Amino acid sequence: MRVVILEDNAILAEGLSLLLGTAGFEVVAVATETEAFAKAVDEHHPDVTVVDVRLPPTFTDEGLRAAIEARRLHPGLPVLVFSQYVEEVYAAELLASGTEGVGYLLKDRVSRVDEFLDAVRRVAAGGTVLDPEVVSQLMVRRSSPLERLTPREREVLALMAEGLGNTEIAERLVVTEGAVHKHVGNVFLKLDLPMSTGHRRVLAVLAHLGL
Repeated sequence: MRVVILEDNAILAEGLSLLLGTAGFEVVAVATETEAFAKAVDEHHPDVTVVDVRLPPTFTDEGLRAAIEARRLHPGLPVLVFSQYVEEVYAAELLASGTEGVGYLLKDRVSRVDEFLDAVRRVAAGGTVLDPEVVSQLMVRRSSPLERLTPREREVLALMAEGLGNTEIAERLVVTEGAVHKHVGNVFLKLDLPMSTGHRRVLAVLAHLGL
């Protein structure tokens, strides 16, 4: 079973490689940044990937976004996120891409080697493995209608809150005005703003501001 690892901590990456290799997996690539990870997935078509969340250059959510993009390009690609952090927005988007072959474990909460190896096998087989803490944090975020929005829709809404029109938002995000129009429509829909009101843009901004 072929594995691609995305982990910038050299010691942890080496440890994961040795652990998986000893357990019978074939680690075909270890990437320390997202571009190398994308190339490795394209080249090796792994049976499963093990991905950290916070990577260079910003150490925020690069790994998780890389996993989402990899699953977009390779539908059904099994991804096990193995991190110290829960990044709720992109975790929700990862799960929204399909729960088959998806896992999210917190490093500090995995106490046994066999537990981790079992999770890798289950995700590779198309199963779902989620740490209870991940589920808890995602459920808290779902309590707000804003959490229905994708990261791009949240970007559009934030720019709306700055007073930008669709043309200005398109220029800022380097996308077409048509794409912005679609995102704005999705924002209105997901925030349950009625079609009958002429003030949906104002109401959406108020929701963004928590008012």
